[in-house]
Amino acid sequence: MASTPLEQQIVDALEAAAVGRGIDIVDVEVVGAKRAPIVRVRIDHADEELPTISLDEVSAQSEWINEVIDELDPIPDSFMLEISSPGLARPLRKRHDFERFAGETVQLNTRATEGRRKYTGELLGIEGDDVSVCCDGETFRIPFDEIKSCKIKPNFDA
Repeated sequence: MASTPLEQQIVDALEAAAVGRGIDIVDVEVVGAKRAPIVRVRIDHADEELPTISLDEVSAQSEWINEVIDELDPIPDSFMLEISSPGLARPLRKRHDFERFAGETVQLNTRATEGRRKYTGELLGIEGDDVSVCCDGETFRIPFDEIKSCKIKPNFDA
């Protein structure tokens, strides 16, 4: 779930180019100054049976990712491109992510303008248009379109 139209434009272009390459575009984030922002692209294997993508595999994918973004030319000035694996705090963006990672502890932020906006708890999954999260012993159903960001919260105590 891209936060801005610019991020969504980059996601769309990369997802179209990733077809047939065995790569999943996990997330795109544009951060920093407007004049020289950082474009962060997180990728993984499209095949969920494979282990998380390695640094060497990320490096092998960087050329086509760079070419797609250069051809798209979404940022008129210079920018820095960072390509990485999703990491332990993997962002969840697609509906399928909310099914795939059910049972994980997540940090979820909504676009709500009133009431609670932040939830940390067990991801129960997605049903219809609602994502379910269990926080403090209570189950919350959050409309998918109201989710601003969601990422897995790593557990370092285990």
